[in-house]
Amino acid sequence: MYKKVLVPFTTGVEEIELVAIVDILRRADLEVTLASFDGKPVTGRSNIVIHADDSLQNTASQHWDMLVLPGGLPNADLLAQDPVVRALATRMANDGQYVAAICAAPKTLASFGLLKDKHITSHPSVKESIQQLEPSVIYSEDAVVHDGTIITSRGAGTAIPFALTLVTMLTSKETSNQIKSAILG
Repeated sequence: MYKKVLVPFTTGVEEIELVAIVDILRRADLEVTLASFDGKPVTGRSNIVIHADDSLQNTASQHWDMLVLPGGLPNADLLAQDPVVRALATRMANDGQYVAAICAAPKTLASFGLLKDKHITSHPSVKESIQQLEPSVIYSEDAVVHDGTIITSRGAGTAIPFALTLVTMLTSKETSNQIKSAILG
């Protein structure tokens, strides 16, 4: 049975993060669904139009093994304001399923109350906001930080190591290493 990953996204999403993560996860034969709020194409931060596989409404009630929130603004802020994303992330975290976020999206997780006493990282521009929302976070400058079922990363430049970590969590280190070797030539 395939592991299923949901990646919600909206206006201003960081395209490098979104595409790199989805590409790497699909190379690992994971079932990845890109969900925009309404199922329609979305324009990212660099004016690249990205097509969704489905709408968030149609996908939120399904079983997912991992939720991945890409960064970019206003994407991360809009995800934080969405009650469906909040309910899904909270349910999955409480059920011990993986919840991952990169760039500005760890701030989204902080706004949901999911980072209490967690080791995390994020894009430096949202570090202070995260610490204000959740003073108990243990902040790191590492490219990728994994604490229990919460996985965070810095930004577009760390998208591939982040995605490879997600592959390791859902499959194996061997699968992650095989993909890493294949993409590095």
